[in-house]
Amino acid sequence: MRVLVVTAVPAERDAVARAVAGTPRVRAVPGAELHRAGPFEVVAGGAGPAAAAAATAFALASAPSSPTGPAAADEPYGLVVSAGIGGGFAPAAPVGSLVVADVIAAADLGAETPDGFVPVTSLGFGRDRFVPPAPLVREVAEATGAVPGQVLTVSTVTGSAARTAALLAAHPGAVAEAMEGFGVAEAAARLGVPVLELRAVSNAVGPRDRDAWRIGEALAALTGAFGKLVPVVEGWTHDRLDRHRAPHRD
Repeated sequence: MRVLVVTAVPAERDAVARAVAGTPRVRAVPGAELHRAGPFEVVAGGAGPAAAAAATAFALASAPSSPTGPAAADEPYGLVVSAGIGGGFAPAAPVGSLVVADVIAAADLGAETPDGFVPVTSLGFGRDRFVPPAPLVREVAEATGAVPGQVLTVSTVTGSAARTAALLAAHPGAVAEAMEGFGVAEAAARLGVPVLELRAVSNAVGPRDRDAWRIGEALAALTGAFGKLVPVVEGWTHDRLDRHRAPHRD
């Protein structure tokens, strides 16, 4: 199965591509490059949900709507993965660990009120979360050792204990935060493609301490995870994903 992987920056893209032996094949799409390594086509789409959504949409639109030839490169995408490094909520996801989203949630999409934050769904419109296929999440967790849980999409990286506590109060099942997953999921959903989010933890969510970040360690963990994902995605088909796809939750 052909898999689109969307990262924020080239270092994450290259970490994913290194999971498959050989030199990635590169092709251009509007505004970016797709690096093909095994079943994965990886694009560094930029930081934040808006850039991630745009990059995902352009990459998906560049794919054929149905197979036109015998090669895998002619196959439509069966899955989109938002991937990269992110912050982990202690103690569930320590630095160097992996997390896989069972819910991809937009944590700051809504409105501030005198009574606190109100998510966009409570305002009566939009959606604030997507649910990846549960059996696929379980298989990824088993293959990689990733901790399953909610991965929060934020537009501003958390930098205080108070904000950390507020996020956990609103999302008790959160294991990590990053900046792109919801944007990737929104674009994938528009074209009917299932989505997954996989993160390697580079830092603890909380007071900002760049000296404590372990970016190199997290990127190495990301490479290892995608190496273990190859047989997992090869065991899935378009029909199997469609059968297990869950609707988004409002």
